[in-house]
Amino acid sequence: MPLLNIVVTLIIVGVGLYLVNRYIPMASSIKSILNILIVVVTCVWLLQVTGLWGPVSHFRLS
Repeated sequence: MPLLNIVVTLIIVGVGLYLVNRYIPMASSIKSILNILIVVVTCVWLLQVTGLWGPVSHFRLS
């Protein structure tokens, strides 16, 4: 994936997260959970795209 596509995707995710935090009223605890979830998913995606982390499906939790 080209670097420009990664940067554009990160900007879109950031703006989307900002808009949700700014304009959608919800409890602060739910908003915090949503923020953490989006950041974790974005970090995992970024690591997979750059090849620093193999597919998550190869890891076993038990």
